[in-house]
Amino acid sequence: VQLQASGGGLVQPGGSLRLSCAASGITFSLYGMGWYRQASGKQRELVASVSSSGQTIFADSAKGRFTISRANAKNTVYLQMNSLKPEDTAVYYCNARLLAQNYWGKGTQVTVSS
Repeated sequence: VQLQASGGGLVQPGGSLRLSCAASGITFSLYGMGWYRQASGKQRELVASVSSSGQTIFADSAKGRFTISRANAKNTVYLQMNSLKPEDTAVYYCNARLLAQNYWGKGTQVTVSS
């Protein structure tokens, strides 16, 4: 199983980024997909998730600024991040979950700074 995250980088406050996570080795459409982040010195936290049926959950910090979507035909989940703030700086991880199966990608760095 591989979860390959991409799209991170350096962006100014107020800017946007779109993260992508391409999955392989799983029946993607069956899995709930999520984005988590871990800032330096902090615990990993959920940013957003989308279930196999398309239901979404967002952290309070992400509501109104981030959207999560999935393209089952491409085995890919996206995180569109708008109005980025310095406190969004973190390593962002892709997660795939189905019952007891739980997989993580390697993460992509997002840095929000002027």
